[in-house]
Amino acid sequence: MTATTGTGPLRGVRVVELAGIGPGPYAAMLLADLGADVVRVDRPGGAGLGIDPAYDLTNRNKRSVLVDLKADDGPAAVLDLVERADVLIEGYRPGVAERLGVGPRACLARNPRLVYGRMTGWGQEGPLAHRAGHDITYLAVTGTLSMIGAPGGPPAVPANLLGDYAGGSLYLVVGVLAALHHARAEGGTGQVVDAAITDGAVHLATMIHGMLAAGAWQDRRGTNLLDGGCPFYGTYETSDGGHMAVGALEQRFYDEFTRLLGLDEHTAAARHDPARWDELRTAVAARFRTRDRAEWTALFEDTDACVAPVLSLREAPGHPHLAARSTFTAHGGLTQPAPAPRFSATPGSVRRPPARPGADADEVARDWDVPSIHPADRRPS
Repeated sequence: MTATTGTGPLRGVRVVELAGIGPGPYAAMLLADLGADVVRVDRPGGAGLGIDPAYDLTNRNKRSVLVDLKADDGPAAVLDLVERADVLIEGYRPGVAERLGVGPRACLARNPRLVYGRMTGWGQEGPLAHRAGHDITYLAVTGTLSMIGAPGGPPAVPANLLGDYAGGSLYLVVGVLAALHHARAEGGTGQVVDAAITDGAVHLATMIHGMLAAGAWQDRRGTNLLDGGCPFYGTYETSDGGHMAVGALEQRFYDEFTRLLGLDEHTAAARHDPARWDELRTAVAARFRTRDRAEWTALFEDTDACVAPVLSLREAPGHPHLAARSTFTAHGGLTQPAPAPRFSATPGSVRRPPARPGADADEVARDWDVPSIHPADRRPS
């Protein structure tokens, strides 16, 4: 077992990641967290998050080599790895990998059972395929962004979690694992997985589209059951400027919520009359402003009212439930999200700190049985 082989369910799976930013590296991190041996191919002076690589947690559990794909022997170095890999992940614009000599045709010719995972915003074809974009623009054209925000206000920006990571990385990982299963089946072959953030973001809204067709969802943000339009599914400010999140959708949970909050029966009955929802929202907001966040947290704790404090990123690791489940873990002095999901027989783990560009060339060359991957060593004489 090599120094990077984990005990997760993907132990023994080899992944080549062509370095980029955003959803590609995160997808590769997920595979690494689950035990895959991920080698990140960084380029000399390459791009990252613009922070110290020691803090780029999306590169944990990986090893890094430096390859200049524009050098004469750069593609050959990658193809040496590809020959021994199960999966490759790249996030270039369509056609770039082909121009660099490491596109699907070249890689599958070298390794016919390879799963070639492509991560883009717009996909490999279509009018926008070659255009630049970011999470927010991908979400914009899918209709997904239009659902988020207060009525009458502009759409809210959901960080880059909904597009890059949910619509992008997670769908790429699902596709890669499905294609890997096919490749390893009797008579199976490798193939290309085209994961587009736009496709994933649309797919995430499947339930909403069904409700829209049934007349149970209005095509206006902030007016529906699950988008903040409902007064018993939203957030409220407390007396100290904190916030509580309320999700008391079912009647029995709502009854407990209104009882503990101290609403009278007449006001609570507004639940059943959307015309009175503004009245109900005003009453709920007024009650929450009478105590601070800690007091409300203590009141609703150990109840089924579906109420929780809105914690900050720094506060979350200290929450008793998350602490009890070790949802966050510490490695190398960094507190970070632990691998997810969990497996009873083959648990994942954080076993290496974020890979530093090029730091693992000798180790990878030895473990993967490839020529030296130091760019200077491979430069033509």
